[in-house]
Order: sequence, then C-alpha cells, then structure tokens
Amino acid sequence: MLTYTPPLKDMLFVLNEVLAAPALLAQLPAHADVDTALMREVLEQAGRFARDVIFPLNASGDAQGCTFDQGKVTTPDGFADAYRQFLDGGWPALACATEDGGQGLPHTLNCALFEMLAATNHGWTMYPDLLHGAYSCLRAHGSEELKQRYLAKIATGEWLTTMCLTEAHAGSDLGLLRTRAVPQLDGSYKLSGDKIFISGGEHDLTDNILHLVLARLPDAPVGSKGISLFLVPKFLPEGQRNQVHCTGIEHKMGVHGSATCSMQFDGATGWLVGEAHRGLNAMFVMMNSARLHVGVQGLGLGETAYQNALAYARDRVQSRAVERPAGTSAPADAIVHHPAVQRLLMNQRVWVEGGRMLAYWSALMLDQAEHDPDVQQRTAINGLLALITPIVKAVLTQQGYDGASLALQVFGGHGYVVETGIEQTIRDARITMVYEGTNEIQAIDLLMRKVLADGGRCLFAWLDQVESFAHGVADSQDGSQAARHARQLLALTEGLRTRLARIDAARTEQPRLPYDIAGEFMHIVSHCAFGWLWLRAELAAAALIDQALGDAKCTTACYYYTFMLPATQQYFAVIDASLAAGNAFPKDLINQHAA
Repeated sequence: MLTYTPPLKDMLFVLNEVLAAPALLAQLPAHADVDTALMREVLEQAGRFARDVIFPLNASGDAQGCTFDQGKVTTPDGFADAYRQFLDGGWPALACATEDGGQGLPHTLNCALFEMLAATNHGWTMYPDLLHGAYSCLRAHGSEELKQRYLAKIATGEWLTTMCLTEAHAGSDLGLLRTRAVPQLDGSYKLSGDKIFISGGEHDLTDNILHLVLARLPDAPVGSKGISLFLVPKFLPEGQRNQVHCTGIEHKMGVHGSATCSMQFDGATGWLVGEAHRGLNAMFVMMNSARLHVGVQGLGLGETAYQNALAYARDRVQSRAVERPAGTSAPADAIVHHPAVQRLLMNQRVWVEGGRMLAYWSALMLDQAEHDPDVQQRTAINGLLALITPIVKAVLTQQGYDGASLALQVFGGHGYVVETGIEQTIRDARITMVYEGTNEIQAIDLLMRKVLADGGRCLFAWLDQVESFAHGVADSQDGSQAARHARQLLALTEGLRTRLARIDAARTEQPRLPYDIAGEFMHIVSHCAFGWLWLRAELAAAALIDQALGDAKCTTACYYYTFMLPATQQYFAVIDASLAAGNAFPKDLINQHAA
C-alpha cells in the first residue's frame, strides 16, 4: 500500500528561500499579515488533513467507485464524512475574500493545500477542485443579485459547483455546442440540452449543486462568439427541484471516486452570468483556475509516486550494486544504489521539485495579479500568468504521469499489481493530460494565442528578466557551477528568441507550421522556466543553514542541467527541420493519414 508524508520541508524551501513569498505577500495590503509562521501552520494542518483523513480513502474509493441509481449518485464510503470535515475546517474558504465568508489567505497557500489533496486522493479532490474557479467567475461576472444569493455558499464550500461545457458531438470545440437558453419574463432563462463528462454533476456531499453552464440564446451568432454562461442550481431558491438531472455516470480508467456525469437540462431554470454572447469571457476565469489546479494534480500525483518509489528502492534487496556510497543507511544490496534505479529516481525528483517551484510561482503571481496596488504591475503579471498557465497544465500533468510510470519501473513487477498502489496512481494521472483542454491544445494556445498573437512581447519581457538574472549569476560567480548553468540558460533563451523570429517570419508561407511544432515550442519555453527556477534554487540552497538540504538541492539542480536541459537541442532541431521542410512535409504527412 502507498504511504504519504507531506513534503513540508521542500514546500517551505520553495516558498521562503526560492520565491521569497512572505516578503512579496507583505507588499500586498490584502496579505500583509501573512508571514512564515502562519504559512507553516497552514501547511502543517493541511498536510495532516490530507494524510490522515482522505489518504486512507484513496485505495478503497478507487475499488468501490461511485454508484448510480435512478438519477442519484452515491460516492464511496467515507467521502461524504471527509467532505464534512473539510468544510468544518474552513478549507474551501481558504483563499476566498473575508467579505464572502472566506479566510482571505493567499492563493499560494491554496495551491499547496490542493497539491497535498491531489497527492493523497485525486478522486475525492475532484469535488472541491472547481470551487475557487467558480467563486472567481461569479465574483467577477455575476450580477449583484446572484452574488448575494450564491457567492458565500460557494466560498464556504457549503454548496459544490460544476463546469458544464462539453457536449458529445462537440468535444473541445465549444463553438459547436447546442444547449439552448430561452429568456423568461422574470429575467431568468430556461435551459435545454445535454452535457457529458461533468465532474461532480451529481453526488451526496452537499445538499445543493450549482452548475455553470454554457448555452446559446435564440439570437446567438454561430461559433464560440455566440455562447453565453448561466448559473443553474440543482435546487431553486424556493427549495423546489430544478429540471436538471444526471442520466448516468461514466465507468472510467481511473479517478473512480469522482462521479463523471451525463447531465440533462430539460427546461431548467438558470440566470445569465456576465454579458449575453460573451460566456467564454466569463468562463475562462474558471477554466484558467481549473487548468492551474489540474497542473497541481499532476504535481501531487508525481510526489506520491516518487516518495513510494524511493522508499521501495531503499528497502528492496537485489543484486549488489557497483558501489555503496559512504554514509548511506540502505543495505549494500538495496536497489537504490544501482545507477539505473538512481536515474529513475532522479528523473522523478527533478520534475517534482521543479514542478513545485513552477506551480507555487504561478500561484504567487495570481496573488499579485489580484492584490498588487500598482495597476500597471497587475496588468503585466496577468499577462505573464496567462503565458505560464498552459505550461503549468501541460508540463506538470505530463510529468505527473511519466513520474508515476517511472515509479512503477522502480517497483518492477510488484508495481504492476494492485496491492502496491502505483498502478492506481498511473490510472488517475492519465486523465490530467486530457481534461481542461488537452495538452496539445495547451501547446497551441501558448504559441498561437499567448506568443504569436502579440508578437512575442510578453514572452520577451519575461525572457529579459530571466536573462538579466542569469547574466548576474554568470558575471558574479565566474567559474562556479552556478555560473556554468547560467550560461547554459542564456544560450537556451537566445536560441528561443532566434527560433521564434524564424517561425513568425515563415508562418505566412507555412500557415500550418506553428501547429506542427507547438509541442516542441512549449517544451523549450518550459525549460526556460525550469532552468531559471533551478538556478534560483541552487543559489538559495548555497546559503542554507541546513547543509544536507542545501547539498541535495545543488545536486538536483546539477542533475537537471546535465541530464534534462540538453533535451532542448532536440526540440530546436525539430523546429529547424520543420522550417526547412516548408509546406511539402506537413501536406504529405496529412495526406498519408487521411488516405
């Protein structure tokens, strides 16, 4: 069976030493009282809840799954009681405003909370995972009447929420959706249509469920610009049942404890959120929050996989290793000493610890984007956050799945059987690469909408910061390992600038080109982020009093630069080959597939 220990030491290292989160938060009036002691206390309590309350339900919830009977969904044993404890502890309200019943704490702490929840029980975590996105969406775009009626219920977690986008014929192409909304004389709307893949569409955790639904008004133009957003409660304000019903639940590869529902809206009463025909504008507030949370799911699952692979490697005795380093406590013939196993473990460690820096940096930017007193600074940070969000979603979920697979490799045949739990982690992690926009969609979004759309302005502004930092390291520590890493990072960013200029120049003649190489482009940008963060971690580690932690961080940073960063050369080579091939290669390739 799996075990889990909240990685508090590494969390605090990232927050305090790498990101200087307490100092940055102190500059925001809303979080001026958040200090290191408070952050530590919140993390400790959150870790205790995740480890002691929902982690014991992980394997049993997977084995039992949800049940569906005549429109009602029952979650696995213990899930409802765990949610009541979550509610009583005030955890749903952690990062919501105090005037809405929240605790007013930073998104940064909420990010750490949801990392630990996903690490311990992904299926259970799916139910509260959309709460903050729905809260932000309604707070930004809801009418005063809707906010008065529902905002506190969402903020406190008393009522859970869903995000109803997908329809069977449309998939990710929201412009094709057919759900209709007809205006009523009292200002409400009647919604009719069917949605699929709705996480938490029906359950027994709360006595009401608030659905945020995309639909078309009678005068809506075709395509995505004709979509509006509506709030449709399971129970209406007067207490009667609304005409929205679950017609079934999916039998899935993983996350069995999460009810994935088909929903039918049969003249259900709802209210417009935001402006008519501008529903995607409002829904993207929720979707972007969800994408950050999904990235954190990948991080949490990767952490659990790594912890258990490391523990197994220290205990598993098989074939004496080439050498046993002095000072190690594992038996001389434990597989943790084998070079091949060490590579498997280090590959996991680099991405988990690097992913934590990336996720917490993103959450810290979210706090700054909401609360920085300087309007121009908020605008700049929002632009950078939009640039980084698809990377958080795509890269952390890919590495969560890959890390779980590497963990199974460490376990060998024992990892393939149910009892060890790693196979569940792989099954649970796989969906994160698909929902909330597939990772391929994230790569296209990054290159087409976040980079090329503004001529690379936002990307280049961030690269300027990265290069300035790396130049400072290279100039002040010439000859050191950190200086060598800084020069590698500078070469990477310069290569990215050069390739982007060539892509931009060629896309008129090669309109398919950005789509063909979006994945490679995303990997290069992500390595710019990871390289920058690992360089910061290396410098922070050198100043630590805890020498063991400092040495471990420097070693891991060196491993990243030695074994991971060189992969960018392959991505550059693919982009160069695609540029050289012109239009012929993509056309020939697609014709072969379509034949």
